[in-house]
Amino acid sequence: MAEPRAARPDPEDSGIAHVLRQDALELDRLIHERMRLAIVSALAVNESLTFNELKRLLETTDGNLSVHARKLEEARYITCTKTFEGRLPRTEYRLSPAGRQALERYLEHMEALIRTMRDR
Repeated sequence: MAEPRAARPDPEDSGIAHVLRQDALELDRLIHERMRLAIVSALAVNESLTFNELKRLLETTDGNLSVHARKLEEARYITCTKTFEGRLPRTEYRLSPAGRQALERYLEHMEALIRTMRDR
């Protein structure tokens, strides 16, 4: 005869659902997108990266990188400098202080979410 299974706690009763909903509401949706998080993370550990370096590192297309980098630039999370080396254009990205703060806040939220789930 099989032993009865332990009843799973209802997340609504434990208050975990509220914490998860609250954390989800506070997550920076701009950074939460996979490619934008990858861009910000790569720039957090490098002083600067060129467009081609980021494209190679993230294994993405010109169009995909361009669209996501532009969104981060519009939010002032990254800065973009365009210069020429000889006749060749060079686009260089850096993480701005606002971008670094946004990444730190995002990581703190994710760590709090993980702690909440592990403490269950």
